[in-house]
Amino acid sequence: MPADLTIIDIPPVAAHQYSVIWLHGLGADGHDFEGIATDLHLSVAPHVHFIFPNAPVQAVTINRGMRMRAWYDILGTTLETDVDIAGIYASAGLVDRLIQQELDKGIPSTHILLAGFSQGGVIALHAGLRYPKKLAGIVALSTCLPTVEQLKAEGSAANYATPIFMGHGILDAVVAIEYAKATLDALEAMEYTVKWHDYLMEHSVCVEEIQHISAFINTVFSQA
Repeated sequence: MPADLTIIDIPPVAAHQYSVIWLHGLGADGHDFEGIATDLHLSVAPHVHFIFPNAPVQAVTINRGMRMRAWYDILGTTLETDVDIAGIYASAGLVDRLIQQELDKGIPSTHILLAGFSQGGVIALHAGLRYPKKLAGIVALSTCLPTVEQLKAEGSAANYATPIFMGHGILDAVVAIEYAKATLDALEAMEYTVKWHDYLMEHSVCVEEIQHISAFINTVFSQA
């Protein structure tokens, strides 16, 4: 584990074959999505290593400089531009190191999936689409991608065809659905494969969405 990163770890109960790295949102921690490991009812669940990293603690400008767990600083209300781009790259580097730890255990990159909610979704998309080896898939929930323009030059050819799941609440007042749809449009324009779902909910996750995520992960792992 990177010395500057702590995780909530759910090891597989049978032979380790797959890994899911799931990133929480602003102000939460790795425990926030810990329950998803059982809620997903994955067909390969006994063979999955779930990793829920804790974001570093830092001051967040938009929250009056309060210190909290955050993958990057948020400078203002325009989530596509008023963000700490350098912080996004730094957190993506932490994810790269977590992926490497799974590779070192003998897990192929095609058996590793990145997932994230809100800020965590930004990092999952940013890190996953730049990763030099093909991943199983990316799940991006209630989020957008502030680094779309950089992706045009930095995207990894290995992950151009990697399946992406995007889910968003139509009532989301934290990350407006318009930001997510702009990211969807940009990714599709670059010919990424994105499965889009929207739900009658706010900045959250609902039962229907969890069912859709389960189907998505079961599919990509079965094809890995």
